[in-house]
Amino acid sequence: MTDYEQRLIDVLVSTHPGWRYEQRDLPGLPRWWAIRYDPLRPDQREAGARDVLGRTSLRRLVRALARHDEILHNLRY
Repeated sequence: MTDYEQRLIDVLVSTHPGWRYEQRDLPGLPRWWAIRYDPLRPDQREAGARDVLGRTSLRRLVRALARHDEILHNLRY
């Protein structure tokens, strides 16, 4: 992990504390993962929220988490 990636992870942990972050280097699968600590309600899932987000880069994961926050905010979570 680069210094830049570690700084992004540190920012994610402080801004999105309800998630666990992992890096996995498996062929054909996303490299960076965010896994929720607490499960979502059915209405949150129906709105498009997910318990696990995987992306090929940390920048993409940051954007996915921001979009996820929008979904939950729109439900007044």
